[in-house]
Amino acid sequence: MPRSFTIRVPATSANIGPGFDVVGLSLYLHLTLTVSVDATSSDRTPKITHSGEGADEVPLDAYKNLTTRVALYVLRCNGITNFHSGLVIHCDNEIPFGRGLGSSGAAVIAGVLLGNELGELNLPVARLLDFALMVERHPDNVTAALVGGFVGSYLRELDQAAAEAASVPLSEVLPEYPPDAGEEWGLNPPQPPIGIGHYVRFGWSKSIKALAIIPRFELSTAKAREVLPQEYSRKDLVFNLQRLAVLTTALGQTPPDPDLIYEAMKDRVHQPYRKNLIPGLPEVTSNITPTTHPGLLGICLSGAGPTILALATGGFEKIAEDAAAIFQTHGIEVDWKVLEIGGGSVVEPVS
Repeated sequence: MPRSFTIRVPATSANIGPGFDVVGLSLYLHLTLTVSVDATSSDRTPKITHSGEGADEVPLDAYKNLTTRVALYVLRCNGITNFHSGLVIHCDNEIPFGRGLGSSGAAVIAGVLLGNELGELNLPVARLLDFALMVERHPDNVTAALVGGFVGSYLRELDQAAAEAASVPLSEVLPEYPPDAGEEWGLNPPQPPIGIGHYVRFGWSKSIKALAIIPRFELSTAKAREVLPQEYSRKDLVFNLQRLAVLTTALGQTPPDPDLIYEAMKDRVHQPYRKNLIPGLPEVTSNITPTTHPGLLGICLSGAGPTILALATGGFEKIAEDAAAIFQTHGIEVDWKVLEIGGGSVVEPVS
């Protein structure tokens, strides 16, 4: 009997200032998959359509599309070798690509959930996260996208065999499919170790919303990581650790303390090294303060950028307009959105 379901995955912002590769925040902006499966169909080629952000860029071939490749990885690790017959997927995406809002993490989580649902695997959340971390090796975005809210995560220290399994090249997890690849191609992918990542949800004050100030250019995570140093001073690491320890509690307090949060969202590990990739970043993060812009709590780079994330209880338009004016002096136009803090991913049947 044909069945249909939807998968909705939120955008995310990682780091939130001092929490480099550690904390993530889910935002009310989504990648939504509408899926139907008709097992009586003789058509074994998945049909994919796409609307919204990235509609002109996303591959519609199931063996090239990131989400469906991840789904196939999950299926094959659980003894299901191929996509189901009569599989039709429509992707509607609100998350801009290459802007530091977790678009790739959302695509990976959507794929994990798609594989779980197609295979009727009923995998627990921890195991879903294992599969995601085999593809997206940093836990901050994918964890927040999966479970929602303000989340801290880490990669567990594994024994040697598990560590080697978790660090196999991505090309083995998601192999490229040449035009002449048969159904046996990539049939035995590496199984993820159990318990790669662990996480905890922090409190979040309901009065705080996120303002995403989105420059109209893309910045790849790989390029943004290339500029980071291999080593840091003890002084800079302690600076970040002190602020992260305060921030994870301060954002859950009501009413939130602007002076405390503004200082706690400062960073010395990644933002200073990315300033040349994002003209205007230093001015925006230093000139827009709770004193000059009442309602502002803190401001930082969202993930690898170029989006700026401002956490605030009000004054959103003034913050956005003044940030836009700074970017305009560098010849950069921006868009901006006020976003609620979102929940985690949701899979629902379509009746």
